[in-house]
Amino acid sequence: MGRDIAASEEESHEAARAACEVVELLESLWEQVRGDVSTAPVSVSQLRVLYALERAEGISLRILGEVVGATPPSVSRLCDRLQALGFIERETSPSSRRELQLWLTATGRRYLEDLRSRREAALSSTIGNMTPSARTALTQGLAAFQAAAGAAGPATQRPARRDRDSWSA
Repeated sequence: MGRDIAASEEESHEAARAACEVVELLESLWEQVRGDVSTAPVSVSQLRVLYALERAEGISLRILGEVVGATPPSVSRLCDRLQALGFIERETSPSSRRELQLWLTATGRRYLEDLRSRREAALSSTIGNMTPSARTALTQGLAAFQAAAGAAGPATQRPARRDRDSWSA
């Protein structure tokens, strides 16, 4: 049994190394198509806030800070900038007048949809070079990875995405 655990740990390490290599490849790909997949006018920190709000709209600044791992003043400044862009709105909580709830606006949703579309387009040619069985395996592996990451907590969970069948066709 100890041998099975050791083998399982080694497989996990191998998978983690492979995932790190994929992350490095994605970073290179983003760099090559920087103009097409740029997050401008939003910083990476602001993008994390948008993703968090997409998953849990109506959360407070305090909860948002816990989710993104930032202090309340930092989160407040990030939200100020996002509100100025028209991507989020703040409302007084019906349960406590001292607390604000945060919501994505239609503009914020369109921004995220557009960013995802541009990123998917950048990945499509590479994924298109894969065999159908490799695309299916990739889709299944990424779904399993996403489920495992989602089990780690709300900061890593993603909303349901549109159908990925076009990747495995």
